[in-house]
Amino acid sequence: MNHGIFSLSRRRASVLLVASTLAASACAADAPPELRLLTHSSFGVPKPLLAQFEKEAGIKLRITKAGDAGEMLNKLILTRKAPIADVVFGIDNTLAAKALAADVLDAYTGAAAQRASAVALPAPLVPVDYGYVTLNYDKAWFTKRAVALPKTLEDLAQPAAAKLLVVQNPATSSTGYAFLLATIGALGEDKAFDWWARMREGGVKVAKVWSESYYVDFAHAEGGSYPLTVSYASSPAAEVFYSKTKINEPPTGSLSVPGAVFRQVEGVALVKGGQAREAAEKFIEFMRSPEVQKQMQTEMWMYPVEAGVARAEVMQFAPEPTRFDTPSDKDMADKGAAWVARWTKVVLK
Repeated sequence: MNHGIFSLSRRRASVLLVASTLAASACAADAPPELRLLTHSSFGVPKPLLAQFEKEAGIKLRITKAGDAGEMLNKLILTRKAPIADVVFGIDNTLAAKALAADVLDAYTGAAAQRASAVALPAPLVPVDYGYVTLNYDKAWFTKRAVALPKTLEDLAQPAAAKLLVVQNPATSSTGYAFLLATIGALGEDKAFDWWARMREGGVKVAKVWSESYYVDFAHAEGGSYPLTVSYASSPAAEVFYSKTKINEPPTGSLSVPGAVFRQVEGVALVKGGQAREAAEKFIEFMRSPEVQKQMQTEMWMYPVEAGVARAEVMQFAPEPTRFDTPSDKDMADKGAAWVARWTKVVLK
């Protein structure tokens, strides 16, 4: 009797297992294919636009934010034998040569890659946006004390000015790294590190990351005491946009000091060995679509590369610098790590 009950229960369990397996298979068949996007932590596109892309492309977008852009690329390189993404966004001109040397990207020749853009990146990267790392200053601090703003790197290296500046460590911050590159691009390697040695002697403050320097150390932040910081040309516009009260002028400004401006260009690319190739190609076109190019201005605070895309109104407070300095792509790829190590020795040790 017990044997019969056990047999009946086992038969029922088998039926239920088959039914549940069939149901799961049906659900899997109905589920849209997945597109894996690898990007940096600052990636931002409005959710309604992402949802619209998913619907039109017939896919489910899975976004992995891998920290800083450099960390993101390292993860892509380390997993190239079993790619963790199908498409990648956020490799910039400081990392492009490294990405190409590692052979982790696939060619794309679609419409977005063929159209002219405001800035360029080496193929197979397709440029999406660009911005400027530059000096920002707290207007109220300088106005109250009637202190002149620095106009040159030499001005900055004077002890009275050096102690007013907070920068980011290029070993832990892409912003700090870009600023280091600007000084090398303008002065040459040896003179740049001589300048950095003078900055150390003058009392320059070093923060680990941008958020620490901007929201803790910068004089505009509550409790901050440094009226100069390395940030972005678009930061004053963001101050207006996010202000809790309506303001007509930003409380901060950006300085286009020669040798202290770096133009960053970000791109999107297919991942070599990735899947969902058709959807990945559609995502590249999506990132260059007029609506994304418009909305990303107040999401990632970068300038659009697509011709004819209007600037967001608030970007009137983010005028583009007329000059920027950049080492060659080859030097950035070959010497970047050594430059960071040298900076650490000169400024921190």
